[in-house]
Amino acid sequence: MSKKIYEMITNQIIEKLEQGVIPWRKPWVNGIPVNWKTQKPYRGINTMLLDGGEYATFKQIKEAGGKVKKGEKSHIVVFWKMIKVEDEKKEEEKNIPLLRYYRVFDVGSQVEGLETKRTYEIFDHDPIEEAEKIKKEYFNGPSYSFQSGRAYYVPFEDRVNVPPKKDFPNVHEYYSTLFHEMIVRP
Repeated sequence: MSKKIYEMITNQIIEKLEQGVIPWRKPWVNGIPVNWKTQKPYRGINTMLLDGGEYATFKQIKEAGGKVKKGEKSHIVVFWKMIKVEDEKKEEEKNIPLLRYYRVFDVGSQVEGLETKRTYEIFDHDPIEEAEKIKKEYFNGPSYSFQSGRAYYVPFEDRVNVPPKKDFPNVHEYYSTLFHEMIVRP
């Protein structure tokens, strides 16, 4: 079972890398993945598997009175815990790690009947004029969108998306992310 989970996670990371996304680098604070019910941020490999948003299991959604939209596909989150097993040879208990995975849905886009519980941290930055000039005068530049939680390039639209400046504690990280996405395009 563990081998299957490792394979699923590896395939998802490879898919993101092939799309030009470095899933472990996210210098913005809004839009990180959290558990909808507890509002605790996901940790470890889950931060690479999930885009920003609030996620809940099918059971959590149903118990809260929500409904998964028809045709939506779940996302994987993994969970480790230590369990006690008896070592028959040594006649003692030992702890071993147990890896489990759960399937979750993004409450904001894949679920009906539930509202976000999230509060957002906002940072006020003055634009860096030289950096704005580079963006504006970029020859044959793409169009831009500024949705929280993800930075990516859409080739068929020739569009770059980065989280808005207000999502970055450090304005230099905003421009670093923006320029990275601008140069990813062919």
